[in-house]
Amino acid sequence: MLIYVASRTEKLFPVLKEAGYNHVYKAGPQKKHGCLIAFRSEVLELYAQKQIPYDDHEVHPDAPVTTPFVKRCGSSFRTKNIANLVALKWKDSEDGVIVATTHLFWHPSYTYERTRQAAILLREVSRFRHGLGKDNWPCIVAGDFNFAPDDPAYSLLVGDALSPRQSSRLDVSRVVHHTIDPNVPITTKKMMGEDEGGAEGEEKDPDRIIVNARKAVPDDGLLTDEQLREICTRAGQAFSAYDRGLSQDKTIDAELLFGSRVPLERGKQGAAEPVWTSYTHFWKVVLDYIFVLDPKRDVTVVGVAAPHPTKDLDPGLPRKGVCASDHISLCADLTWSAS
Repeated sequence: MLIYVASRTEKLFPVLKEAGYNHVYKAGPQKKHGCLIAFRSEVLELYAQKQIPYDDHEVHPDAPVTTPFVKRCGSSFRTKNIANLVALKWKDSEDGVIVATTHLFWHPSYTYERTRQAAILLREVSRFRHGLGKDNWPCIVAGDFNFAPDDPAYSLLVGDALSPRQSSRLDVSRVVHHTIDPNVPITTKKMMGEDEGGAEGEEKDPDRIIVNARKAVPDDGLLTDEQLREICTRAGQAFSAYDRGLSQDKTIDAELLFGSRVPLERGKQGAAEPVWTSYTHFWKVVLDYIFVLDPKRDVTVVGVAAPHPTKDLDPGLPRKGVCASDHISLCADLTWSAS
């Protein structure tokens, strides 16, 4: 099974077909990149599919019907990001797996919006599975999440408590952008392309700081820390295949792990993520994950592809003859008990 944040699909799709893969591809409006899930047609068949447009998903189910739609969504920025969900059934049995992939909002300072999208993703994957009557099917959720393991969204997805520092990051990013409230004045027009992100720049760079936005007020409907946590908790307990797999590998070189360069607070998960998953001349970060939503079946991480040493990635990606992407492929071998 292959999960991509994909572009140049006119070249990719024929290659997948020739290799014996079917695929489901979804993209947000006017997005250059989309979310693709490919699967071996001889062993898996498509059972169901769904697209999740984060901009239009409500997060306040108990709000009165008179509540404005934008407030029921609790969004701070219309980003056009989506998730792609599929249910795949093994051809030789009635068992199957739910697979989801996404590309979350890229802007480094919009921590709240990215966390909101991550919470919606986990909720909708769980709802999708339940709606199909397949509550015993495991869920694999992978993609470019555009956050690091020390981010609030990561902690909420894996069930860790938020630290004061993480809560502060959420609080300062609870804003309302011009795309949500047209009355907010536009103070700058410079902004990186919507599919780009991660670059580090100067303090006044609008690709690093929040512009064209105002501080949110309660009437805007943005979610509190507790409401974000509740959405994730109700969806179920997720874990990272890499963090679990590499933390159990006693032979792994610590320099290959995220925790070797960014110390995490005691008890926090994420230290055993790869040291890098995107390594360019402009930014060097961890953005990509394979999460598993356990349906109370014994899911085992048999192994994961070893992270690459930093010296092998210098001076950066993409690089001709080495890697066509600025992201590094992740691979996990998972097994689960019979249903």
